[in-house]
Amino acid sequence: MSIVSLDQLRWGLKELPPLSLYVHVPWCIRKCPYCDFNSHEAKSGFDEMAYVDALLRDLEFDLPKIWGRPVRTIFIGGGTPSLLSAAAIDALLTGIRMRVKLDPDAEITLEANPGTFEAEKFQGFRDAGVNRLSIGIQSFDDRHLKALGRVHDAGQARAAVEIALNTFDRVNLDLMYALPNQTLAEALSDIDTAIGFGVSHVSAYHLTIEPNTLFAVQVPANLPEDDASAEMQEAIERRLAEAGYEHYETSAFAQPGQRSRHNVNYWQFGDYLGIGAGAHGKLSFHDRIERSMRAKQPAAYLKAVAAGEPNQSLHNVDKADLPFEFMMNLLRLTEGFESRLFMERTGLPLVKIEAELKQAEARGLITRDLATIRPTELGQRFLNDLLTLFLKEGD
Repeated sequence: MSIVSLDQLRWGLKELPPLSLYVHVPWCIRKCPYCDFNSHEAKSGFDEMAYVDALLRDLEFDLPKIWGRPVRTIFIGGGTPSLLSAAAIDALLTGIRMRVKLDPDAEITLEANPGTFEAEKFQGFRDAGVNRLSIGIQSFDDRHLKALGRVHDAGQARAAVEIALNTFDRVNLDLMYALPNQTLAEALSDIDTAIGFGVSHVSAYHLTIEPNTLFAVQVPANLPEDDASAEMQEAIERRLAEAGYEHYETSAFAQPGQRSRHNVNYWQFGDYLGIGAGAHGKLSFHDRIERSMRAKQPAAYLKAVAAGEPNQSLHNVDKADLPFEFMMNLLRLTEGFESRLFMERTGLPLVKIEAELKQAEARGLITRDLATIRPTELGQRFLNDLLTLFLKEGD
């Protein structure tokens, strides 16, 4: 018979955090050489309605875990979700509404890639209920698009943005910098083009060579040196600030009132149910926090859903890991967070990490008062060093 400690009896969440829904569509036209997401080339096409049916059945398996909880946001990511037809997106969102308690003003985001064929479907996506579009532009320069292995050109990128802005009030553009042979002027030109369109949100990512990607095997030549890429980052941040965009997360910039509500929920250690091939999820209960991952390969996922076992992995987060998991998200927010959130989202008292906070403060990586904890500019620049302080011993 195991003995339950007093600490274990006291631990728990008084209130559950906001809940989002993430839907993963794994197919794309061609796998980009820098991409480490769960994406697969649709070489011979795919049965989109069979996949939508599987997504809805997948959702049904976890309904008892979220019963009665309102879903605040939906994010349909990939892969390239805009490969789906408007009819498929409509069937998906209709099915979701029939199964969950969706907020009337829920933010519903769809990821899309440029290209005439996909741009023509934007109105259909809007009619289906999508109210925010996130477009993977990466660059408006043909030379850099080719180096990144993108299937669209600069003209298609501009056309897609124009059509999106005529269809959606809220549009995000994903851009990358520190690209092979890219100059500071070229990086800023991409940012200026986005600003010129007047999009409500810009995500500006530093090109990172990730393991298990083609770029990890064949590292592109002439990548900017660290000092040059840091100069690009600082110049991009200044340019967007001058244009009125709030820098609210490491790589995210938004016009006032236009922050991504879905991503903010991630970064505030909120809950999200993940459905679809390879989708990750985090669900809180009053006595535990559970993480899940669905089967990754599309064929394996469809088979697993049909068998009633969509998860590839499912586990409860160890309490010792919660401080790091919490900080890994919250310290990405440039404005920091209210101290009370630590206990509200982890169930642990803030004193649990007092030694780590003191060390981070002494090194100039955070500032704090009774109400808030915030990364300094130094902490934002050296975020990995800051996060390491919160790793449990042995990691």
